[in-house]
Amino acid sequence: MRPHVDQRQAQVLALVRARGSVRVADLARELGVSPVTLRRDIEAMAARGEIHRMHGVISRVETGRPGGVSAERASAPVTPSITGPAGGQAGSASAEGLVVGMVVPTTEYYYADVVRGAREVVEAHGARLTVGLTRYLPGEDGTQADRLLSTGADGLLLTPNWDAGSPGPGEGVWTAELPVPTVLVERWAPPGHPAAALDRVASDHAHGAATAVQHLVERGHRRIALASRATPTTPRLRAGYEAAVAALGLEPAPPWPEAGPGPLSDADLFARTLDYLYEAVTAGGVSAALIHSDTDAIMLIPRLQARGVRVPEDLAVITYDDEVAGLADVPLSAVAPAKREVGARAAGLLLDRLTAKGDGEGPRQHVELLPRLTIRS
Repeated sequence: MRPHVDQRQAQVLALVRARGSVRVADLARELGVSPVTLRRDIEAMAARGEIHRMHGVISRVETGRPGGVSAERASAPVTPSITGPAGGQAGSASAEGLVVGMVVPTTEYYYADVVRGAREVVEAHGARLTVGLTRYLPGEDGTQADRLLSTGADGLLLTPNWDAGSPGPGEGVWTAELPVPTVLVERWAPPGHPAAALDRVASDHAHGAATAVQHLVERGHRRIALASRATPTTPRLRAGYEAAVAALGLEPAPPWPEAGPGPLSDADLFARTLDYLYEAVTAGGVSAALIHSDTDAIMLIPRLQARGVRVPEDLAVITYDDEVAGLADVPLSAVAPAKREVGARAAGLLLDRLTAKGDGEGPRQHVELLPRLTIRS
């Protein structure tokens, strides 16, 4: 095994010396090895001082100065950092030629703006964004991450398929073992989990839910319900909702119905949400609700009205997501996560890692952006 490694590294060294510099992705294709394997070789060779490594590119070590740094490079002026759109900041003036891989469940609905924000920042800095889609399929996030790495991604923006927005027991360790800088997007990991040491950028959904509750209290409501089917956003919404109810001394709403045996269809879940809200208003004293998502709210309201629940007279509604809330026949007030800014900040943070001097090993960052409440008549 070792002679094969030595032979491969000798090939790398010969090619770099002949060409001056070469992209890691191009070299991996030429040698017929995976980018992960090649990066291990490069790390070992750079540690021995045989090559100079920058993210995505390796170059020959110039002679003539101690430490293998050329006189031209040593005397070159330092390029100041620049700030990209929506506050994304890259550690050098250009990320020209870098490839950023982004793994998301979909490029529709919520994630359309997240991807758009990331793309704007990546392209503004001369890099390229490539996307892998998982459609929430189990295990697909790892498959897509490997695919993007194999095609030359220098870093990853990653939204794993974690049902609760954070990894379950034994889940997600692989995200902390990736061979390139990685930023979690709209996901988080609890303290002690290996992925908790990753950079991450997410919406503070708990704050968004609490903001909705506070507004409804200011409008005179004292018993407020949360209606949300199970999504990765739901646990943080419920945490913020329950914290606000306790902090404001509100009367608790009827508990959410217990899940029955076995998975429910979308139709069954929708019917259960409808029944819950109807009973909460007619028998539970609830006069307002935060409903996740907009589409559910737009579908629920006419069905509640058909059962005799007037909106907003009997039930004031605020939706969460604000994708289509303003398009309802009576436009709905809504809490909007800063989706585009999340993508932009995550991309800026990753480019910081990729373009920073040395190994880019500054302190890791956990960034939470506050959603905004939009009031509509």
